[in-house]
Amino acid sequence: MKHENEIIKAVMQSEKGLALQEKQNRYMLRVDRAANKAEIKKAVEDFFNVTVLSVNTQNYAGKKRMLRTRRVVQAPDWKRAVVTLKAGDKIDLL
Repeated sequence: MKHENEIIKAVMQSEKGLALQEKQNRYMLRVDRAANKAEIKKAVEDFFNVTVLSVNTQNYAGKKRMLRTRRVVQAPDWKRAVVTLKAGDKIDLL
């Protein structure tokens, strides 16, 4: 099993993510593509010292874009996890 730092890439802070934090105590994380829900749950609990109730994951394909040389390149694929925490638990972002 991978270390927590390898599974959790970043905490995503977008408008949707901030709304989920305030209203539903859910956090959006960018995670390793090979990690499953059980590994993500254990990594979040160990790294942030919180209790995780559920984990939902989504896979995203990297966007294609064109360079000035008319060559098409693709950004890497990535995975997002929405983690629901127990009431009263919180992830300190700063």
